[in-house]
Amino acid sequence: MITITTYKFLCTIIVGFHSLCAVGLAIADQNIHADPTELSRVSQGNELYTEHCAACHGVNLEGEPNWTKRKANGALPAPPHDPSGHTWHHSDEVLLKLTKYGPRIFAGLDYVTDMPAYQNILSDDEILMIIAFIKSTWPAEILDAQQRMAQ
Repeated sequence: MITITTYKFLCTIIVGFHSLCAVGLAIADQNIHADPTELSRVSQGNELYTEHCAACHGVNLEGEPNWTKRKANGALPAPPHDPSGHTWHHSDEVLLKLTKYGPRIFAGLDYVTDMPAYQNILSDDEILMIIAFIKSTWPAEILDAQQRMAQ
């Protein structure tokens, strides 16, 4: 008989392994790219962002106040997607997986988050359009830094 503690431990290991695989895929797949110069996709991404993301991440990508300090429920507030946040520290592939599967894909099942997984709500292509929109608002030096980090 498996105890709850053992079950949680096994789930953590499985999720940790899955996360490593996801990170490995992020490094291996250099074809995932959200192009901020494709204006029609950026426009569609803007509409999708407004519909699915702006309520938490802000109409102007500003995030929630005090986004680095945990809320009473233990979750971090929604971070900004403008240059003041950390979105640009991640490759497009990681951003896609984070949005599609939620933060627990990388942080583990016990991670407290208010961020839902969008895998049954948005297609990969729609998520990439949102990422393209977000990237279209960044200055050139941030875009360059994100590109360098992704390599």
